[in-house]
Amino acid sequence: MQIGISTLMVQRGRTGIAQYLFALLRGFLSHADEHRFVLFVLEEDLPLFDFARERMRMVPVPERFRPPLKNIFWHHARLPRLVRELQLDVLHVPSYRRLLWPRPCPLVATIHDLAPFHIANKYDWKRMFYGRVVVRRLARRQDEIIAISGNTARDIVNFFRLPRERITVIHNGVEHERFFPGFREQAKAEIARRHGLRRPFFLYVARLEHPAKNHARLISAFNEFKDATGSDWQLAFGGSDWHGAEVIHAAIRESPFASDIRVLGFVPDSQLPDLYRAADVFVYPSLYEGFGLPPIEAMACGCPVISSRSGSLGEVVGDAAAIVDPESIGSITDRLAALAGDVALREHLSAAGTEQAARFDWNRTAIETLNVYRRALSRHGKVVPEPMAVPSAFSFSSPASDFERLPGGERGGRNRV
Repeated sequence: MQIGISTLMVQRGRTGIAQYLFALLRGFLSHADEHRFVLFVLEEDLPLFDFARERMRMVPVPERFRPPLKNIFWHHARLPRLVRELQLDVLHVPSYRRLLWPRPCPLVATIHDLAPFHIANKYDWKRMFYGRVVVRRLARRQDEIIAISGNTARDIVNFFRLPRERITVIHNGVEHERFFPGFREQAKAEIARRHGLRRPFFLYVARLEHPAKNHARLISAFNEFKDATGSDWQLAFGGSDWHGAEVIHAAIRESPFASDIRVLGFVPDSQLPDLYRAADVFVYPSLYEGFGLPPIEAMACGCPVISSRSGSLGEVVGDAAAIVDPESIGSITDRLAALAGDVALREHLSAAGTEQAARFDWNRTAIETLNVYRRALSRHGKVVPEPMAVPSAFSFSSPASDFERLPGGERGGRNRV
């Protein structure tokens, strides 16, 4: 197959979509002899894809198309022409905000979440309108939709009214060659040197976005935890400033324990595994997630996890995390205190989390995605190779199977991971 993939939404590699795309492409590398991959990449982002340069073709896109409106214009006006010129068999756009209206070839889209339907004021009104109204129409133009969780698949059915047979659930994976327990003491020494975190600490890795990521409540819960216990534990935030970040920074400044709250900024991929290994507890109290990759990566590194069940998080963390009500400061405070004060509980969650994380693998995600490309081609009557078999070692069931119990199409109603 001649496969085109747009990467113009990676935002210099500092978003969850970027991590999804990088990991998926690494999974595709072992299939690059069988298929031809063409990546459309903004000029200044080209170095981010050096790992794929020898196996995949890069088509540079001028930097003037980086701003959101010009970026959308490029997808609708320029990309279709390039697809035809390159004679691509299928085009994959891994972000719902960049979906195409023209159909230069079979179209595949990945929808990570429909957060604008769940969280009021998540974005400014223009982006909220685009996400709620325009994308609904664009989604109906796609041949196949990949949902990264059963929860997102149900949202697509409910909010976009798309037929279930066009939706395939393919969970994100974990790069197990990078995320594994490793040497904890060595990681702690490195993180202490780099960030000055020399005492036990809670870690939250997510962009600093208010209110969706719920940093403000976590800060309030941390204040209550410190006040009630007199603990010397610290709280570390890893992530870039995003919409509403000023609210989070203000909450930190106003905290009586501000000296024990560290903002690490964007954490490069190469440093993430050691950060997870060094953390004593990973906390993920997000109000809504289409998947939630950080908690499963933390689990893979042996770090015990506190998480909400909002959105898809329940199906991702399963029974391997300490669960909180993300809208209850008291609930978060109780879990912080429970894990900080109980070594045995942390060890239990560490073991359970490692086992849970083993169920997710990007190699499987890559194979399942290639099979979706084949189905998109077959919708247009083209002869395609037989679908690839997925290694049985990766198979498991999860609450995503709730999607398959909904009445509707047989194929789209299956949880494929």
